[in-house]
Amino acid sequence: MSKINWQKKIFVFLEKFFRKKDLLKKKKINAVVTTGPTKEYLDPVRFISNESSGKQGYEIALELSRLGIKTTLISGPTKLRYSHDIKVKEVVSGNDMLEAVKKKLPTHIAVCAAAVSDFKPLSIKKNKIKKDSKITEIKIEKNPDILGYLGKNNRYKPKLLVGFAAETEDLIKNSIKKMQEKFCDIIIANDVSNKKIGFNSDINEVTIIDKNGKTQKIKKNSKKFVASLIAKKIVDTFLLNEKSLN
Repeated sequence: MSKINWQKKIFVFLEKFFRKKDLLKKKKINAVVTTGPTKEYLDPVRFISNESSGKQGYEIALELSRLGIKTTLISGPTKLRYSHDIKVKEVVSGNDMLEAVKKKLPTHIAVCAAAVSDFKPLSIKKNKIKKDSKITEIKIEKNPDILGYLGKNNRYKPKLLVGFAAETEDLIKNSIKKMQEKFCDIIIANDVSNKKIGFNSDINEVTIIDKNGKTQKIKKNSKKFVASLIAKKIVDTFLLNEKSLN
């Protein structure tokens, strides 16, 4: 391809990018993105958690902000150094995250990328449990379902709701089921059985599924690149939905 054709392609790309960014800024679109794990404490030093690094949700928040969307990141405990380009609210537990999300409602777009612990201890001990304590079982209860809350909340449901499905088997089938049960518009299917991608890695491989059944597989790449394609899908879907309502 000639140098002139490459220059033309770059010009067209930049023109579309800034036109879309200006449009989103004018519409004053806002978004909430959740990311990271949660810690559900059993006592002052022990907790239930998982391997989520929070990187994928963080990169999505950055991309949405770059595209002109006013974005708030609600993050569980991570080792990330957050950019000043987005507003960040740090939380610890699933309950903390739910309350932080509620305070940001209503919102145009919600992306639930956080790996909220499914369960939490029924009670938190005030002091560290000693080794010689005669504990034979730890009672647990379900954590709040933030994605389900947003999907079923008729009053405050976002105009576009995006969920993540971290699966170890039947990836597409289980992800579609989750999308339907939680009333999502888009679900990101994420295979976490592969230790080289997903949790606690800079690399990811996902499949984007929308409620119309259309799928887009993003092959193994950096989480930043994966986030750019997810953000593009989110923005394109949001603008298309807005156009159909007008």
